[in-house]
Amino acid sequence: MKLTFQQDALLNGINIVLKAVSNKTTMTILECIFIDASGSEIKLTANDMELGIETKVEGTILERGKIALEAKLFSEIVRKLSSAGDSLITIESDEKFTTTISCEKSVFDIQGRDGEEFAYLPYIERDNYICLSQFSLKEIIRQTIFSIAPNDSNKMMTGELFQVTGNQLKVVSLDGHRISIRNIELKDTYHDIKVIVPGKTLNEISKILDGDNEKEVLIFFSPNHILFEFEDTIVVSRLIEGDYFRIDQMLSSDYETKIVVNRKELLSCLDRATILVRENDKKPLIINVEDQEMQLKINSSFGSMNAEMSIHKTGNNIMIGFNPKFLIDALRIIDDEEVALYMLNAKTPCFIRDEEGKYIYLILPVNFNAASV
Repeated sequence: MKLTFQQDALLNGINIVLKAVSNKTTMTILECIFIDASGSEIKLTANDMELGIETKVEGTILERGKIALEAKLFSEIVRKLSSAGDSLITIESDEKFTTTISCEKSVFDIQGRDGEEFAYLPYIERDNYICLSQFSLKEIIRQTIFSIAPNDSNKMMTGELFQVTGNQLKVVSLDGHRISIRNIELKDTYHDIKVIVPGKTLNEISKILDGDNEKEVLIFFSPNHILFEFEDTIVVSRLIEGDYFRIDQMLSSDYETKIVVNRKELLSCLDRATILVRENDKKPLIINVEDQEMQLKINSSFGSMNAEMSIHKTGNNIMIGFNPKFLIDALRIIDDEEVALYMLNAKTPCFIRDEEGKYIYLILPVNFNAASV
């Protein structure tokens, strides 16, 4: 095999597939990037058996072939070969898979592996799918991914529900303390779909997408896998098996207090409050709503903060406590100038939602001692 590339093009392809290289495996072939130039195109692939990424790279095929190269070593060599991104890189391997990577006056010889040993991406039927813009997918991930669970003590909570009904896509995430729901309208009507996509997969896809509103993403579904196809890249991931939580039973339209407040003003106030809170500090933010004013108070070992804001309130006065981080996370990804908070009492969830139903954020309150407030 003998190939030539512009350094920038090759490095971009390597960076895309590196996200699927396994770093915890006893199968050393999964630590490799597979270069397939057996046809008319050059493809780079990485696959950790849970997540697989394949991308096409522009280059010239002088001799066809396949090779698997240790990913970390390969990426470091290409990255450091030249400071000029338009430099020409040549990759050549022999029948024993000894591989020479050269650029200008630098030459590296490394040992590759037989490309036939590499685990190809699973085949996915292309009949069950949806289509949306890169911008929409990147946004819907950004607006929900923060509320998945950080560990797999409950596997369901490490993924997101993708539910298609007609021309509507609903994406849901939760971590036991909060729920994020985003609804978007698709251009076409599709078969009903309900799957759980790993958060790791969505995180990596979000990093690859450029977010262009004019570019589309095709998402294909099979019983065990999901495939994202956009531009020159394919991402295949295993789905999380099982039935997702019954979200509708957790949602309620009942409320005794509705607060409408300027989003940026509330967010700034919450940011100031968290100056006094360290990562493992569980001191709640106390919100006291009286008439058309909202008081915010927090006490920690570093000090205390009190603030007041003007609001528009309908319904009852209320005093309720929250983890301020959960409020901040939700408010940061809402674009509306004003937000509406709906509360029933100090023991039930607070809902942040819009009138059109594009987003719903549910946040559980925390207990506090009212006498110390």
